[in-house]
Amino acid sequence: QPCSSSNVLFSLFQALHQLYYDPNIENKNLAQKWLMQAQVSPQAWHFSWLLLNLDKVPEIQYFGASALHIKISRYWNDIPADQYESLKSQLFSQITRFASGSKIVLTRLCVALASLALSMMPEAWPCAVADMVRMFQAEDSNVDGRARCLALLELLTVLPEEFQTSRLPQYRKGQVRSVLAQECGSVFPLLEQLLQQQDSPGFIKQKVLKCFSSWVQLEIPLMDCENLIQAAFTSLQDPELFDTAVEAIVNAISQPDAQRYVNTLLKLIPPVLGLQEQLRQAVQGGDMETSHGICRIAVALGENHSRALLDQVQHWQSFLALVNMIMFCTGIPGHYPVNETTSSLTLTFWYTLQDDILSFEPDKQAVYQQVYRPVYFQLVDVLLHKAQFPSDEEYGFWSSDEKEQFRIYRVDISDTLMYVYEMLGAELLSSLYDKLGRLLTSTEQPSSWQHTEALLYGFQSIAETIDVNYSDVVPGLIGLIPRISISNVQLADTVMFTIGALSEWLADHPVMINNVLPLVLQALGNPELSISSVSTLKKICRECKYDLPPYAANIVAVSQTSQCMWLMQALGFLLSALQVEEILKNLHSLITPYIQQLEKLADETPNPSNKLAIIHILGLLSNLFTTLDISHHHDDHESTEVKKLPVPQGPNPVVVVLQQVFQLIQKVLSKWLNDAQVVESVCAIFEKSVKTLLDDFAPMVPQLCEMLGQMYSTIPQASALDLTRQLVHIFAHEPAHFPPIKALFLLVTSVTLTLFQQ
Repeated sequence: QPCSSSNVLFSLFQALHQLYYDPNIENKNLAQKWLMQAQVSPQAWHFSWLLLNLDKVPEIQYFGASALHIKISRYWNDIPADQYESLKSQLFSQITRFASGSKIVLTRLCVALASLALSMMPEAWPCAVADMVRMFQAEDSNVDGRARCLALLELLTVLPEEFQTSRLPQYRKGQVRSVLAQECGSVFPLLEQLLQQQDSPGFIKQKVLKCFSSWVQLEIPLMDCENLIQAAFTSLQDPELFDTAVEAIVNAISQPDAQRYVNTLLKLIPPVLGLQEQLRQAVQGGDMETSHGICRIAVALGENHSRALLDQVQHWQSFLALVNMIMFCTGIPGHYPVNETTSSLTLTFWYTLQDDILSFEPDKQAVYQQVYRPVYFQLVDVLLHKAQFPSDEEYGFWSSDEKEQFRIYRVDISDTLMYVYEMLGAELLSSLYDKLGRLLTSTEQPSSWQHTEALLYGFQSIAETIDVNYSDVVPGLIGLIPRISISNVQLADTVMFTIGALSEWLADHPVMINNVLPLVLQALGNPELSISSVSTLKKICRECKYDLPPYAANIVAVSQTSQCMWLMQALGFLLSALQVEEILKNLHSLITPYIQQLEKLADETPNPSNKLAIIHILGLLSNLFTTLDISHHHDDHESTEVKKLPVPQGPNPVVVVLQQVFQLIQKVLSKWLNDAQVVESVCAIFEKSVKTLLDDFAPMVPQLCEMLGQMYSTIPQASALDLTRQLVHIFAHEPAHFPPIKALFLLVTSVTLTLFQQ
């Protein structure tokens, strides 16, 4: 612990030197820990001033100022009331001293004084802010006027920031906030004067805008900010002030309270619209920063206040002009994120505007629908244009990070299109279909694959989440899909995903399956399309399984070349709809190669590569058994076909296969029992099967319980417990199967209790 004054100072210098200059990280950490204790010690009051007064390097002075701030902000109650005034005047004189000194120390001292002011307001220091302004405006021959002005602006900027992060109790926070809001009357006229003065240098104006930005977050009435917002608009013409002015305007417009001041909001529309020329020039000149900033301002006004501005029906044209300006930002030329990063800022605005329009009472809604439906149709065109891939050559130069950002951007566009469907309805699908039809049947000029892909992507976005079963354009679309000449991976992927999105429609119109299934099976052979083709086949097999028996042999044959987990789930759905002997025949050809591989692996000495191969094969079987369900326990479709199907007689095909491979699985286990991942993969096969088959799993119960008991007694593993839980859960109402499950449960319990005793 710090002790006498000179010793303390020596220790502090040593610790600070260690913190900043010692290469050893452990020494740095020790120093930091000791310094943090020193800052909160009672001696901190004394040594802080010494560190500030000495002619020391900024790091040491900074530590002194920080210690003062910590004492004032966290240990306020330790300070006797009769010392408030001297503390205040000491801080003022230090700030004046450092006004021309180190910037980091000055800021820390300002934060300390701000903290003091917040704790004293309003009783102990009634007009704190006005006092600060007066103190710094007073002539002080030692300090240059500009330095004093900057110090005052720094103090006024950190005051609201310190308020936001202060530890004041809730009731005090409300009280201090309202005092500060009133005190803006001492601050704003000064800021206006500094912005309007011809001879104010750029760095002062920048500081003024930052200060304004900080104050508006105290929920100051928007009308009180009007003059400064207008001054900030003027500052946008100065490249040096542009970024800070954008920040100030956006903060002022975005405060939640602003919507109460509709007249002020209406006054802001013309200056925002007045930025359009600057925006166009920025876009033409490739100045991304400027176009981004102007777009932020337009979106802040539109997104935060669309409801309030729509309510002003007599001003509908000026709001529509703002909407069109935002549309320009959405459709800004160039590819996101390489040539522009602005369009993504606008997407939420379109949701908000639509929600607000649809929330009006019917008459007003009808009027606005008339105005805005054409705007939203234009939006769809703009979004699909923005979703287009660049040329193959250009896309080849993109980094993997840029490609990933573009993928996410397209997902956002897809979500927006899906949302817009609520406003535009079936007419949106018809319009997309007409465009696609014209594109694919036009003999004039060959269309780019990018254009075709984007239109299909729009269709897929809507069909994925919205029930298109009643749409009269889907049959035409299914007819058009085979006409698309697929020249590259991105287009092929989108064709696949679009077919997948229409799988429920295909289930209701099975005659059309033959139009698209060959495309999917062909794509399965292309490794680059494995994700899209497999997920599409899985959807078709799940939704249309009762119409697929004629294609089953073909699908199984094509699938045998792939070793994909999802594909196994697709085949599980497919086989579920066949007759039992057909299922067994297909299962035999499908899994015999894997079983033979597994037999070979089970004979080998365990090593990392055969471990991966074993886990892979067990995973394929698990995935197949996840969806292979001939009793249709998990059918969510209440369709007539399900009811017509006779309940299959005889053993369940999954049980037949499990019984055939049971000994092989035991052999694998005997070698790999101490490997948690292999044990987990084995348990997964049974867990998936029992979940899918439910009571049909019964014939397996005795031998599985015996195997689980042996496993758990030898090396207890979590996966064995999970599987035991599953068995207890599913057969809890089947007294016939109680004996083996009961014996297993008792064994597992006693093994576990023995473990706990160790």
